[in-house]
Amino acid sequence: MRGGGGPVIKTARGGGLVTVAVQAITNNRMITFMPRIEPSPKKYRSISRMAFDESKLAAELDALPADLKARMSALGFVRADFIEQARSLTMGDQKTRRTLRNRVNGEVRVPAETDLPAAPIGTEADRLAAIGLSALKRGALAFCVMAGGMATRMGGVVKALVPVIGQASFLDVRLAENRRFSEIAGRPIPLWLMTSEATDHKLGTALTHANAPARVKTFMQNVSVRLNLDGSLFKDAAGHPSTYATGHGDLPDSLRRSGLLDTFVKSGGEVVWITNVDNLGATIDLSILGAFLESKKDVMVEVCPKVAGDKGGIPAWAEGKLQVLEEFRLPEGFDATRVRVFNTNTFLVRASALLEARYASRYFEVEKTVDGAPAIQFERLLQELTANLPAAYMSIPREETASRFEPIKDNDELERRKPNLAAIAKARGILP
Repeated sequence: MRGGGGPVIKTARGGGLVTVAVQAITNNRMITFMPRIEPSPKKYRSISRMAFDESKLAAELDALPADLKARMSALGFVRADFIEQARSLTMGDQKTRRTLRNRVNGEVRVPAETDLPAAPIGTEADRLAAIGLSALKRGALAFCVMAGGMATRMGGVVKALVPVIGQASFLDVRLAENRRFSEIAGRPIPLWLMTSEATDHKLGTALTHANAPARVKTFMQNVSVRLNLDGSLFKDAAGHPSTYATGHGDLPDSLRRSGLLDTFVKSGGEVVWITNVDNLGATIDLSILGAFLESKKDVMVEVCPKVAGDKGGIPAWAEGKLQVLEEFRLPEGFDATRVRVFNTNTFLVRASALLEARYASRYFEVEKTVDGAPAIQFERLLQELTANLPAAYMSIPREETASRFEPIKDNDELERRKPNLAAIAKARGILP
């Protein structure tokens, strides 16, 4: 693409396949949709495009309230990128377009057992824990908790503030964990919370009431507005623009934007450990930290064995690398059950790589029902790190107090997990 023109649309045919790439380059960032469809009937050999009324969308964006435009601009919204996303909604029928947008190219292979080593135990764990402890004592680690999103899953309350062990909330337990490991390190370990417009104010208030130390910081993820199926601006039942957080894949950009990562790296920081606020099994583990440092990789993903009913991203060989793929990205006919582990959304990332990496953000088209009407939003996934940085994997336990995977998606699951969460916190010296 040259200058500030429209998107580049490239179509290539070969071997009975049609590949379409839509690229938009803005502010030195590129959004790329590089999908593929299988050999198919004639009607799929080209992509039909409906008319896209860019001037209408531009006028709708211009008419947004000034305070909303300012917030969006401050939180990563790029108008040109958004318009190209809207334009893409007019490219072909939904099923074909989403197949093209989402599926990976080429062969996908199941990982070997050696690709997914188990968490260390015994003398090997002790050896690696010594490496981890040394790193902790020299200030190598920051811990980052994802506490953003739309605050809709637990009755409309901010999940981080829900009581989970007695009266202690998820946030309280994270603060206690940070105190515990800061004591072990003999120095403050930075604790960062990625918030959203839906969670930031209440979390900030809770941190003030808890007298959280200065090493605990918040930063906000991106915000955007939803679209109608035809690429025009979606309005809610009250006629207002409908905002949303654009997914945990915002974290690299949002963390860089905050300045926290740059300061951490300049002070000698080496590793950022990232996990969900609701997974209290994913605490600092010195042997896992040591294993990551010894791996020399830029990313380590914690995966765990599947049990009945589990669904989620799986590690798979695709496009020349072992990466985490959601099931909607897998080729038609690929049996995801052949991979017996899945992504826990806990990552150790080399801080310098996270700071310096500049890769094309892949946005996925998601259809939601908002106020009874269909709406489109574009989201990013944090596991895209594994498609762009050298990654290692570790298969972690999920049983009893050794469990590192205790996610809470709703109140029923919270009630089921409470006894083991309390036992974990006690066994690891986090709570009495």
